[in-house]
Amino acid sequence: MKIQTESIIYPLPDDTLLERIEGNLEVKFPSEFCMFIKKNNGAIPITKYFAHKNNRYVVERFLCLLDNPSENPKGMYDMKVVFSQLDERIISDEDLTGAEIVPIAALYAGDFVCIDYRENQMSPEICIWYHEDSDEFEPFAEKIANNINEFFEMLSE
Repeated sequence: MKIQTESIIYPLPDDTLLERIEGNLEVKFPSEFCMFIKKNNGAIPITKYFAHKNNRYVVERFLCLLDNPSENPKGMYDMKVVFSQLDERIISDEDLTGAEIVPIAALYAGDFVCIDYRENQMSPEICIWYHEDSDEFEPFAEKIANNINEFFEMLSE
């Protein structure tokens, strides 16, 4: 995958921050995603296009992980900030304490690429979460890849 290196958001997350976020969301990020975000935090991809069901999608930017998003001018792209904004529209159970679907990249027109833990916590799939089709406690998402590496391989210029 190619990225615009000047678009990387600093500071880069370390293992401590990743583990804290995993604890907050009650998920375990795929190791390939951890390696990616520790080098390419919030990056804008050059290989940003992918196809799904006869549609072409554009990844505008990968989300970032920041210790203090409110103190960073790019804090609006923080995964925790975006997750909070999507609120009840990205979870299906109001009593849920963790996350089922975690946004990792913003798509053109307000949808998100997400890590989807609903079927398998240990081997999560990658999905598109559709903002216009999701309602309170009724997230609408479609699987696009079996894992994060498969998603990365889908991206093209």
